[in-house]
Amino acid sequence: MRSTADRIRQAVSFELIGILLVTPLFAWAFDHPMGEMGVLVVLGATAATAWNYLFNLGFDHALNWRRGDVRKTVPLRVVHAVLFEVTLLVLLLPLFAWWLDVSLIAALLMEVSFAAFYLVYAFVFTWGYDTLYPPHRAGRLSA
Repeated sequence: MRSTADRIRQAVSFELIGILLVTPLFAWAFDHPMGEMGVLVVLGATAATAWNYLFNLGFDHALNWRRGDVRKTVPLRVVHAVLFEVTLLVLLLPLFAWWLDVSLIAALLMEVSFAAFYLVYAFVFTWGYDTLYPPHRAGRLSA
């Protein structure tokens, strides 16, 4: 299992790199000013950072409970990335619609684009992070 400090480093580095990549890309793709998109991305990243910590903590506990190990196979990495992005999409949809003053359908299309980007990014980032900072093998938790 990862320490709290390690989980925080993982979540913060994930979001900072993501902000630097996605802000200019999506400001251009959706024809919104960089500042407007930047604020939305930072708000989304803040929510995503908190969710990243909670989601990864819960996912690792579930893995440890079910398998006695937190290491992820490629199929588990795919499940992990998809579940994270779907739950985050549901949480952020109202924020996107409100901030960009667009319909929920338009916001959903934007969110799906963000999710597709972050789905690939989360998979690559987490694999790279686990390679640089391997999680410690943990035994089953009691109680």
